[in-house]
Amino acid sequence: MTAAALLQSVLASLPEILVITGACILLILGEFVRKGQEHLLVWASIAVVLSAALATLLLAGEVRPAYTGMFVADRFAVFFKFVFYLATILTFLLSRKYADIEGIGSSEYYVLLLFTLSGMMIMASATDLLSIYVGLELMVLCTYVLTGFLRKERRSNEAALKYVILGAVSTGIFLYGVSLVYGLTGTTQLNGMAQAVTGDRLDPGLLLAVVFIVAGLVFKIGAVPFHMWVPDVYEGAPTTVTAFMSVGPKAAGFAVILRVFLNPLVAASDAWIVVAVIAVVTMALGSFVALVQDNFKRLLAYSSIAHAGFAVLGVVAGGEDGIASVMFYLLIYAFMNLGIFGAVIMMRNGNSSGEVIDDYAGFAKPHPVLALLMLLYLFSLAGIPPTAGFFAKFYVLSALVERGFVALAVIAVLLSAVAAYFYIRVVMVIYMREPQRVFEPALTPSVRATLAFTAAGTIGIGLFPAWFLRLAQSSVFGG
Repeated sequence: MTAAALLQSVLASLPEILVITGACILLILGEFVRKGQEHLLVWASIAVVLSAALATLLLAGEVRPAYTGMFVADRFAVFFKFVFYLATILTFLLSRKYADIEGIGSSEYYVLLLFTLSGMMIMASATDLLSIYVGLELMVLCTYVLTGFLRKERRSNEAALKYVILGAVSTGIFLYGVSLVYGLTGTTQLNGMAQAVTGDRLDPGLLLAVVFIVAGLVFKIGAVPFHMWVPDVYEGAPTTVTAFMSVGPKAAGFAVILRVFLNPLVAASDAWIVVAVIAVVTMALGSFVALVQDNFKRLLAYSSIAHAGFAVLGVVAGGEDGIASVMFYLLIYAFMNLGIFGAVIMMRNGNSSGEVIDDYAGFAKPHPVLALLMLLYLFSLAGIPPTAGFFAKFYVLSALVERGFVALAVIAVLLSAVAAYFYIRVVMVIYMREPQRVFEPALTPSVRATLAFTAAGTIGIGLFPAWFLRLAQSSVFGG
């Protein structure tokens, strides 16, 4: 690699370099932070993310390939990186008080979140299966540790152990698929794979490789049949980590899926039937199992599975509209899901955890404004107009219908109706039940800011969806 090419590569990956460097510096400086000054770690971490966001914005004007075709900074990557920045900053804000209550406010907690962010950023820009693997492992290794960060709680340790074991299996499956691709095509670069499969009927061996790679990536987004880790991990992990994992790593998984399967492997037409089946079964399982959940975090875990299935339908639709609908969906999902988890986090005060649905009984009477915010998030998750969640689902369904997948669109609507029940059930508990006890939510300024921002995003995108959809469309594999 020449000096000019190396400089171009460093420039293209400057946001990732800033995040990793900032995390390393924060790890050292964290040793000098005294007890009671942990809030300094929050603001330092946010400053690192904002510096990376500024660098990303400055580099967004053109396509910048790097590292001999293994990495690219383009609009597609920029869109996803800003979703990651949004999820990370809001998680830091939500962690301000929660981390102190749970006793996890050490520098390692924030450093691990930053390293997870860097892995997601690499995944969004990766154009080679090996660089995808590097970003993937950097992300998941950190989330393994974050899941078990409540070291004194058995369920947190159990969730981390399950996540590690199942994650290792999925990684092995993904790498086996990569090895098959390299053996059959002689390359691991996505563009090289595209040339190998274009024009001719897909080789059966390459189709098998696609199946293994799909299996590895489906695990990361929590889709059936690799969903079994989601409920336990979401319940056992610290709630701030659960909120982060439900948005950031899921969006990163979709970024990789869109790059891999809507570009080089588009000739693998037989694989789309399998992907459609995965989408429908994922939606069905998430929707029906959530109906019987009493734990709010587990309910949101199955809700996350159902939403992953709905987003996969955009992958099935394909084309520019399909890709844009998935990107638009993930942006909206970040606002409404972080908002509802913010509501769970504010309930962690004293003896209340906010994890049991009955904790919210009669919540509307003493706290009508907060109850209204929860109503907004739950209605948006259910896809009820005029919230942003309605338009997220509408554009996915529109992409399906335009591509001729009318039956899939009908099934998606029916399953969305099923999913609406368990969201409305929580609303009924909030508004129709009598309060069981009186307590004050942990409403710090940072939690208030997070709830206000996510509510504004949920309402704003619902009122002006066209602008945000155009932003997603302009970011589809383009510069």
